[in-house]
Formats: sequence, structure tokens, C-alpha cells
Amino acid sequence: MTLHKILKYLALVIGVIGLILLGRIIMAGDDAIDASADLQASVLDPFMWVAYIVMAIVVVLVVIFVIAGLFRGNIKNTLISVGAFAVIVIVAYVITDGNEIVLKDGDVLSASGSHWVGAGLVTFYILAAIAVGAMILSGVRKLIK
Repeated sequence: MTLHKILKYLALVIGVIGLILLGRIIMAGDDAIDASADLQASVLDPFMWVAYIVMAIVVVLVVIFVIAGLFRGNIKNTLISVGAFAVIVIVAYVITDGNEIVLKDGDVLSASGSHWVGAGLVTFYILAAIAVGAMILSGVRKLIK
């Protein structure tokens, strides 16, 4: 069997398990889950474990295929792209500031945490602007040709 078929069957099995667990959550109902901590553990925990397992599988596969792709492809362009992303994150971190913030539930978000949240948002905005600019530039080039 090829890797594609194995992963397809694995995805099917995980999907069926997820649907069964989702059905258990829906049948229990929101009010019953909110009212009982035991019900939360017995109904929600298996669903969360499936999510954790899927996330772990995805991360492992991405790491494997990225590393394999690095050795097959042009590592110079990859390192340039990673360096450019690191520069964007550093710029976003430098232009943001962090202040302690009191959250709605009364907890306090530290200055460092606030700084990293701000940097993440600014990084997203910069990357989104670059993506939109690239799409506009591509469209303009197609119109010119």
C-alpha cells in the first residue's frame, strides 16, 4: 500500500471516531455538560484526545515532509524565505509594546504576553498586506500582457 492510501484510511478512521464522539456530545446537550463536571470529563475528554492526536499526526507529517523537501529542493530559497519571515517577526516585535492587561475574567495578561500577542497581530497584518500586494501586482502584470 502506498503512503497516500494509508493516510486516506487513517483519515477515514479518525473522521468516523470524531463523528461518533461528536454525536455523544450533541446527545448529551449543552446544559447537561455545563452542569456536570463528570459529564464534561466523560464526554468532552475523548473528543479532545482525538483532536490532540490529529494535531500531533499533522505536525509530525509536516515536519517529515518539510525536511524531506528541503533536501530534494533548493535549500537556499527556503532559508531566504525563513530568514525573511524571521525579519518580519522581529520588526513586528520591535514596533509593538507590551502592557499588563486585565482580562474580562479578572486574570492579568503579562506585559510579555501582551507584547507577543501584539507582535503576532502585526506579523499577520504585514504578511496579509504582502499577500494582497502580490495578488494586485500579479493582476496588473496579467492586464499589461
